[in-house]
Parts: sequence; structure tokens; C-alpha cells
Amino acid sequence: MKAVLAAALSLTLASCAAGVSGPKGNDTGGIIPWSPGNERAARHIAQDNCGAYGKVAIITSVRRGYGEYIGYTCRRPRR
Repeated sequence: MKAVLAAALSLTLASCAAGVSGPKGNDTGGIIPWSPGNERAARHIAQDNCGAYGKVAIITSVRRGYGEYIGYTCRRPRR
């Protein structure tokens, strides 16, 4: 029974880890996979993406937990 449970758990963890490959974004915003390190660097990661389009990054959501995401939008800077 323990072996079956361990195998099921390892498959679940492996499939979760495989789905999270890195930040994804475009000119309207994006997501960053949550981790403690990514949460500390989220503003920089988001701004790198948005800055490529001449926009400013705004963090809109942080869902803490592995398998969760940090969301952001890209907006035109105020003039």
C-alpha cells in the first residue's frame, strides 16, 4: 500500500514540475511560476518582459504555493 501511494505521489509531483517551465508573457502581461526566489524577483522578471514593449509592469496577483503563479499586466507609462 505504501509503495502504491509513494508511486502515485511521485508521478503527481513529476507532472506538476514538468508543467512549470518559466515565466510566460506578451505585451499585455503574463505569469511567473511561484517560488520564494521568483516572488522576490517578480517585479524584475515582469519588468524585463513589459519593458521590451515600452510598458511598465504591474503585479496583479500572488498565489503562494508550488504550482501556483504570480500574475502581472503591462501598461503604458503615464505621461
